[in-house]
Amino acid sequence: MIGEKIRNKREDMDLSQRDMASMIPMNQSNYSKIERGVQEPSMEQLRRICQILKLDPRYLLDLDEYESLGAKDVELLKEVKKLLKKYS
Repeated sequence: MIGEKIRNKREDMDLSQRDMASMIPMNQSNYSKIERGVQEPSMEQLRRICQILKLDPRYLLDLDEYESLGAKDVELLKEVKKLLKKYS
C-alpha cells in the first residue's frame, strides 16, 4: 500500500505527520488520510512526498506488480509516468 510505504519512510527519517504536511503543503488531517489509505494523493502531493522522502514513485506504485493495481492506481500510474517523462 502506498500509504504504508510513505509512513515507513517518513518514520525512518524521523519526521512527524505534521512536518510532512507543512512541507507538502497540506493540512495534517488530509496527510494522515493518505498514509492510512483513505485518500489518494494528488499528482502534486505525490511529487512533493517523493521529493521530501527521496522516494522513486515507481517504488510507491509497485510497478513490478502492475497486474495487482486497481483502477484508481492505474490512473495514478499513468499520471506518474507522464511526470517521469517530463522530468527525466
